[in-house]
Amino acid sequence: MWRLARKRSANFYPRTPPVHRTMPSSITWGLLLLAGLCCLVPRSLADGLQGDAVQETDAPHHDPEHQPACHKIAPNLADFAFSLYRQVAQESNTTNIFFSPVSIATAFAMLSLGTKGDTHTQIMQGLGFNLTERSESEVHQGFHQLLSILNQPDNQLQLTTGSGLFINDTIKLLNKFLEDVKNLYHSEAFSINFRHTEEAKKQINNYVEKGTQGKIVDLVQDLDEDTVFALVNYIFFKGKWEKPFEVEQTTEEDFHVDEHTTVKVPMMSRLGMFDIQHCATLSSWVLLMEYVGNATAFFILPDEGKMQQLESKLTKEVLAKFLEKRHARSASLRLPKLSISGTYDLKNVLSKMGITKVFSSEADLSGITEEGPLMLSKGLHKAVLTVDEKGTEAAGATFLEAIPMSMPPSIDFNRPFLITIVDRDTKSPLFMGKVVNPTQK
Repeated sequence: MWRLARKRSANFYPRTPPVHRTMPSSITWGLLLLAGLCCLVPRSLADGLQGDAVQETDAPHHDPEHQPACHKIAPNLADFAFSLYRQVAQESNTTNIFFSPVSIATAFAMLSLGTKGDTHTQIMQGLGFNLTERSESEVHQGFHQLLSILNQPDNQLQLTTGSGLFINDTIKLLNKFLEDVKNLYHSEAFSINFRHTEEAKKQINNYVEKGTQGKIVDLVQDLDEDTVFALVNYIFFKGKWEKPFEVEQTTEEDFHVDEHTTVKVPMMSRLGMFDIQHCATLSSWVLLMEYVGNATAFFILPDEGKMQQLESKLTKEVLAKFLEKRHARSASLRLPKLSISGTYDLKNVLSKMGITKVFSSEADLSGITEEGPLMLSKGLHKAVLTVDEKGTEAAGATFLEAIPMSMPPSIDFNRPFLITIVDRDTKSPLFMGKVVNPTQK
């Protein structure tokens, strides 16, 4: 959650139109919401403002290789995802991690449309974009195409993203900012009276709860009456496994959180053909599971004592190789049924990644409004993940497959492991996380 406020704090949130798609089956990856808080504070406006961020937003960009714009920014999004993961992982080795790099990057890219000077430069660089190598117009076109693809209706996969601008009825935003946000990021604008804090908070929370199908409720716990502008962004994903688990095979088993801690979890089990292989570079088992639709989930189980090696060696290039070279083999797989979430103070995390000025009195957000100086005082990101046997539409289905007669290896995800969900169409990382304790909400 973000907000803009006069002299103190406020809330700023993004929303993009609903996106629907269908993916493989047995995991329900639930939603992500990102919001930020910006405050109007007394200060002089920064000098050296940059020119318009986007020109001809709907005009196609010539590309000799005919590569879609969303594919061009996918490597940047992947790098941002890994950088953000490592930053969060440094904070604690004992808690679950789960976030949506796409949602966070989308929100800040949208915010960058209203920033100038060093504030603007830091955001783009923090997201991994070098504007000397790729034009800013191309970056925003990449996000525009990504959101358009993600929001395409699909009868098997539920994938929805959204952004909403909540504008105080006393402030006027610049038309160019509103037009760019609407045209490029499919965002809706709402008039709101932040002076009536309880009603404003309810309006924003209802918007988020509806967009995330009830998965995220009461996101905004407090709202300053000096808020002038709020941007809310969310992403919701619910997929069905192509090869679901049988509920009858789920049993209570031990999950080893660490050397001294063991918890009981419902462990899903299935014997069959899986895309799984052991990677010497990562010292890990790498399992790829397909959703019905266009998403792939990576479950990466490090060997005993090798979590730090996995976290340091895992890159987008390594994941790409697994997507390119599939390796089906028979295996006995056990995977915990779980529901976890992650909530992050983006001011703390992103400041360590070089995005600092937007959170300070030196922020230049004069591309949003000329009525007063603004700063981003707070940023909140929340994501929720649920993994179960089937998903909504796979109930009652039975999958039979031939497997070799030899004894298959048994792969038990009964200790901490990593998760990444990748959209195959756009080659973008939708979610990333680490399961340390499946019972930890």
